[in-house]
Amino acid sequence: MSVLVGKKAPVFHANAVVNGGEVVADFSLEQFIGKKHVVFYFYPADFTFVCPTEIIAFQEKMAEFEKRNVEVIGCSVDSEFSHWKWLQTELNDGGIKGVKYPLVADNTKTIAENYGVLAGEYDYNENGEIIFTGTPMAYRGLFLIDKEGIVRHQVVNDMPLGRSIDETLRMVDALQFFENNGEVCPADWHSGEEAMKPTHEGVADFLGNK
Repeated sequence: MSVLVGKKAPVFHANAVVNGGEVVADFSLEQFIGKKHVVFYFYPADFTFVCPTEIIAFQEKMAEFEKRNVEVIGCSVDSEFSHWKWLQTELNDGGIKGVKYPLVADNTKTIAENYGVLAGEYDYNENGEIIFTGTPMAYRGLFLIDKEGIVRHQVVNDMPLGRSIDETLRMVDALQFFENNGEVCPADWHSGEEAMKPTHEGVADFLGNK
């Protein structure tokens, strides 16, 4: 599993479902360069149990992300047709109807592989045949990407462990505060709280007050 923080987010072009039901080809993060921050996250599979709780929770907080000019994008190894069907399925029937942000189809598993979250790998057996070892799905990876296309934060959970959308928003706030003010954010910092000047003196003062 790779650490992408500080590096360019891997480029991809793939099919996706947007606006809750529109299938588009050649979807890419490149369209947001210079315009928006991006929260790009992976989930294991459509029509599962933990995944819809996260997907719907992101939608419920969408106004908060939009207020911060952040694009939220989900991705799994399912096809765009599977995404579309799930998006048309009512919540009471295990669906995610009402979700409007893009869901990317990673049928080839190459996007998950490039982001270092594929829960397995291709290999050869003793007969020289290609096999897949592990689980052919993505871990719950999440990447916060700045307007220059650089990954500034990443977190990866195992499949049974759902993520905190509030923590994602906190990290967005911290990154944007640093970008706008040049001050760094200490542990458990929240918007409106005091930050720190990134100097040796500032660090010394902060430690001296502890």
